[in-house]
Amino acid sequence: QQQQQQKGGKNGQGKTQKAKHEAGEQPAAAPAPEKKQMVVEESDPETDEDDMHSTNTVGRIPMEWYKDEKHIGYDLTGKKITKRAVEKDRLDKFLDRMDNPDFNRTVIDPVTQEEIVLSNEDVELIRALQSNKFPGGYDPFEPYVDFVTYEVEKHPVSSAPEPKNRFVPSKWEHKRVMQIVRSIRRGWMKDEERPKSPEFYDVWKDSTEDATSLRHRLHVTAPKVAPPGHAESYNPPPEYLPTKEEEQEWLAAHPDDRKRDFLPKRYTSLRLVPAYNKFVNERFARCLDLYLCPRTRKMRMNVDPESLIPKLPDPRDLQPFPIQHSLVYQGHTDRVRSISVDPTGQWLATGSDDSTVRIWEVQSTRCLATLKFPQEIGAVAWCPNASLSVLAVAAGKMLYFIQPGFAPSEIVQTTDQYLQPKGGKDPKNVAEWSVPKPNDFAVGHRLHVKHPKDIAQISWHHKGNYLASVMPDGVSDAVYIHSLTKQMTQNPFNKKRNREVQRVLFHPSKPVFFVATKTHVLVYNLQTQSLLKKLMSGCKWISGMAVHPGGDNVIIGSFDRRLCWFDTDLSLKPYKTLRYHKLAVRQVAFHSHYPLFASASDDATIHVFHGMVYSDLMNNPLIVPVKILRGHTQDAIGLGVLDIQFHPRQPWIFSAGADNTARLFT
Repeated sequence: QQQQQQKGGKNGQGKTQKAKHEAGEQPAAAPAPEKKQMVVEESDPETDEDDMHSTNTVGRIPMEWYKDEKHIGYDLTGKKITKRAVEKDRLDKFLDRMDNPDFNRTVIDPVTQEEIVLSNEDVELIRALQSNKFPGGYDPFEPYVDFVTYEVEKHPVSSAPEPKNRFVPSKWEHKRVMQIVRSIRRGWMKDEERPKSPEFYDVWKDSTEDATSLRHRLHVTAPKVAPPGHAESYNPPPEYLPTKEEEQEWLAAHPDDRKRDFLPKRYTSLRLVPAYNKFVNERFARCLDLYLCPRTRKMRMNVDPESLIPKLPDPRDLQPFPIQHSLVYQGHTDRVRSISVDPTGQWLATGSDDSTVRIWEVQSTRCLATLKFPQEIGAVAWCPNASLSVLAVAAGKMLYFIQPGFAPSEIVQTTDQYLQPKGGKDPKNVAEWSVPKPNDFAVGHRLHVKHPKDIAQISWHHKGNYLASVMPDGVSDAVYIHSLTKQMTQNPFNKKRNREVQRVLFHPSKPVFFVATKTHVLVYNLQTQSLLKKLMSGCKWISGMAVHPGGDNVIIGSFDRRLCWFDTDLSLKPYKTLRYHKLAVRQVAFHSHYPLFASASDDATIHVFHGMVYSDLMNNPLIVPVKILRGHTQDAIGLGVLDIQFHPRQPWIFSAGADNTARLFT
């Protein structure tokens, strides 16, 4: 409006001067030019509010998120910002191209959705950038202006104050301030006030310091030397003088075990007392005591020691569990390495380093059969299927499937049909299956499987149709899984990688496979052939492994005397780590029905524990040590109990020891 008024005033002035010139009047002298005032445009609050509302504050996010929406973002108050330009279809774009001469220069801002017409300078700048040239008006070779020179200028280049982010507080000033604050809080530093004389005096007040001042006081005076007694006198009483036997006993004892550092002697007068030969040693020891001994008061807490002990149930309330040594199975001439009980609990098989496998009757300890093999026995295991009578024996590189013939005739016939060899060879079979010789067949041998390495452990599937064997010396062939129905062997870990496998076990009910290496326990899913979990044991060398009948808890034993309990649903680290054995733990085992588990060690003991696993996930497993079983003895090289296994029905435990015997605890 002011500009229009100014324009109107100028037009009126021009018309007036023209009329005067036509009338013949002389124009008046031009007035002095006035200074133009700066015009300040007033802001319209409604327009500003619309501009502020249209400004997109959504930030740097992909604008494709608002592609199908009617808004393009939100303002500071949280209201939606509607799109200004509706997206044009192909017909509108064609008409716009025909009618709009600036169509090729028009671009759409992806943030604000506004149409922007590029100027000639913008087009030239874009073309220069596309052709890898400098924009117009920029000279890359212009002379360098040395703003900071070696000459001392009168004025600095920049007089701006230092920014606050360059300020680095002093570390030592901070420490000093904190020291002063602590002194003020603890009462060591107070304002200097004039001491006020007390109005009243307590005549009967004890001169000793109170407990509060003693607590705040750090320095404690050194203890005084005890005054000499009658024994240190130059003329002690007769009862303090030692006899000859006491002198010999004092001289023979170790200096740390002597009650006194000297022998009392008697002199008739003080001038006959010689110089003390340990004077320098005692002074030196006294100086060490004053210099090295810490003299600070410790705030002790009055805590009942019994309250720190966890409250565990009485073992008598957790019965039944094995408590006594009942039977001994003697007959082997070397260490008994492995032990196994058949599913009925009637027969016991033991494998020894004397290259024999003996089958015993459990209740009578009678040896029913002795099977000889060409090499030492590594492991024995009965098939868990009660409808079959199959004993697997690992000796060296060979795996033998034996039908002992002690079961009822129906089970024997079913077993012979199950183990009947099948003709033809499968190229996918990684192991060599063979038929035993007639002499071995008469003894009970039914199938032989040859391995590339020595077998250390075998483990059955709970259905009895699969068997896993472990060869610790193997690299890519450390674990084999044998199928008795197909008489075929598979290698699940065929990659050339030294896993150092020690033990393997099948899950009691799921298609899950547990593999124990030296330091970890790997859990695999056999259906998807993938790794589910990797349990961190923290042990140096795992020696044994057992899976709870529920399948969610695993225990391992190690040569560094540890027994670790894993709750696979809780964590990948041990829930409990027990260190009760004095020597290496050789084997661990779970009972199939009772809440019991045990560990065997080279210290010739078996530790029995009560391990209750609750179905409620809110309750942690209850682990209580209940009994230590003794009966085995160590051999010459220090080996003790080598293998253990619980009875399938009774709360009994069988053990195999290095003393050439197997024992039963009930």
